[in-house]
Amino acid sequence: MDYYKASMEMHRKHKGKLEVGVKVSVANKDDLSTAYTPGVAQPCVEIAEHPEEAYNLTIKANTVAVVSDGSAVLGLGNIGGLASLPVMEGKAVLFKEFGGVDAFPICLDTQDTDEIVETVKRIAPTFGGINLEDISAPRCFEVERRLKEELDIPVFHDDQHGTAVVVSAAVINAFKILDKPLCQISAVINGAGAAGTAVLKMLRNLGVYDVVVCDSKGIISKDRLAELGEDKLEILELSNKDNLSGSLAEAVRGRNLFIGVSVPRVLTPEMVSDMAEDAVVFAMSNPEPEIMPDLAHESGARIIGTGRSDFPNQINNVLVFPGIFKGALAARATDITEEMKVAAAYALAGLVPDSELSENCVLPLAFKAGVADAIAEAVAKAWAESK
Repeated sequence: MDYYKASMEMHRKHKGKLEVGVKVSVANKDDLSTAYTPGVAQPCVEIAEHPEEAYNLTIKANTVAVVSDGSAVLGLGNIGGLASLPVMEGKAVLFKEFGGVDAFPICLDTQDTDEIVETVKRIAPTFGGINLEDISAPRCFEVERRLKEELDIPVFHDDQHGTAVVVSAAVINAFKILDKPLCQISAVINGAGAAGTAVLKMLRNLGVYDVVVCDSKGIISKDRLAELGEDKLEILELSNKDNLSGSLAEAVRGRNLFIGVSVPRVLTPEMVSDMAEDAVVFAMSNPEPEIMPDLAHESGARIIGTGRSDFPNQINNVLVFPGIFKGALAARATDITEEMKVAAAYALAGLVPDSELSENCVLPLAFKAGVADAIAEAVAKAWAESK
């Protein structure tokens, strides 16, 4: 199927993928007076006196803003806010279809950090949560940090944390198959941007401490201190305990796990052959992975995953972000904590029963019933236990 052609036809035919739906009938004078003036004055007064009533009287309780400046759209790069709108519409569709969460795209005509933060703060009263999307690193770190500090609703950068949660679930199940404790894993992450940084932090939350991170210049090590920015200095603090240095080829040698959130074709068959026996390779560059699965398998990898749906073990954020927000909204959480993310990862991993777990099945399929509900329940429970 030519998905590019089909997508153009879909978007042109429907003029986008979203529309506003109405929950109530406005068929006569009484309906009009109840839904709008004069009746609407009463819920307004209630909210003015008791702001928390907005969750009971408006769309706030189940509505998320999908916010982007279009600076880092997957596979397309910096295309700007307007051109990113089809992607953000699509994200809103996935929120609704997979999690029952209402979402609306907010595409910004600025890539200035201060302006993004200020804009989101001003529109926040309408929403129960903020999903940041396709904002380039390192600005995305500051945008998220400041919004989490200044808003009392959950803020979640899916490119970072959604990726980290679904990767973590795949890691949990892969090494369950291999009967190897997570604390004994040695890992390499190729890609030191938003996703790579979040994956590193999540692996540590799971008990994986022997991790080396590579960027385009090789291993992030103390030997490169003079050239490292603040974001990569943070990575260094959390990784490379033995201060290894060199290229990706040297980083993967003897390691159990490769996680790629980088660019196509950087992991060679020779590198995979140099990894530990029964290596796990999650090559998630899209649309072309760091190494094609057949090459990785031929080179000795035992378990292989990609970001694509045409190979086994698709590592796809749609498995987690609808459920994470569904649970956070249901719990009226004011944040999405590390504990909530870990709970989501274990909940997702647990959706593959032992009887179905195999080298070609470490994650449930995106359309498996109950995925969002299971994650939402775990997330809401983790929030409640943290209070």
